[in-house]
Amino acid sequence: MDKTWNNKAWFMVLPVLLLVAFSAVIPLMTVVNYSVQDTFGNNQFFWAGTEWFEEMLHSDRFWQAMARSLIFSFVILAIEIPLGIVIALNMPRSGWGVPVCLVLMALPLLIPWNVVGTIWQVFGRVDIGLLGYVMNALGVDYNYVNDPLDAWVTVIVMDVWHWTSLVVLLCYAGLVSIPDAYYQAAKIDGASRWSIFRHIQLPKIRRVLLIAVLLRFMDSFMIYTEPFVVTGGGPGNSTTFLSIDLVKMAVGQFDLGPAAAMSIIYFLIILLFSWVFYTVMTNSGSER
Repeated sequence: MDKTWNNKAWFMVLPVLLLVAFSAVIPLMTVVNYSVQDTFGNNQFFWAGTEWFEEMLHSDRFWQAMARSLIFSFVILAIEIPLGIVIALNMPRSGWGVPVCLVLMALPLLIPWNVVGTIWQVFGRVDIGLLGYVMNALGVDYNYVNDPLDAWVTVIVMDVWHWTSLVVLLCYAGLVSIPDAYYQAAKIDGASRWSIFRHIQLPKIRRVLLIAVLLRFMDSFMIYTEPFVVTGGGPGNSTTFLSIDLVKMAVGQFDLGPAAAMSIIYFLIILLFSWVFYTVMTNSGSER
């Protein structure tokens, strides 16, 4: 019997394809076009080839910004992943405490990024902010506007406060999906809490942790709004991550060619690191 194909279904997908084209593909092609050309205004462009890419790859400014972004991302992962696991392990599995904890965990995720930056900008100020006032009252010379270390600590704590909840919710979803039979068998064998976590809970939430690591790395490596609102990339260039430096180059200096080349390199770096994370963690999970 011959099968008949109904191609009318493609008309249902067409709006999505058009939306993706206008929101992703066309802007990407525009950036690629700018990255290989130069302009002197009046909408006149001249072929530049790989000149802007070579300039970026030999630029100390680019590598310093990337180093700051990578350090920030790995610090964030080192804090938020273990912290999220610990909080998820200690959350209740039943009773009225479950919805209360879930709502409290979800609240930071509901706050817009620019609002988060504004909250911590005011919160950390030494003149009117509660954090700045308390730190100085305790004898700590805290001023994120003038001290690079204080600026880094403020941005890191802000991101941990904002995004640890995502890791918690993902880990909690993985933990509650583990059948009770595993815990009953472990209880019969007299397994300790660490053994239960090491041999039951951690392997079962490995896939969820993979998602959490990928999401948090991509988000932290592309972070822009929060640190820009709080520190503006300062003091000096101490918190000028790749995203902030890219906006300064494209909007502030209007260097469209170098900015376009930098954005493509930025995009490829994100893809590369995401692929490495995914490959390493997937292989480690399949070996068990």
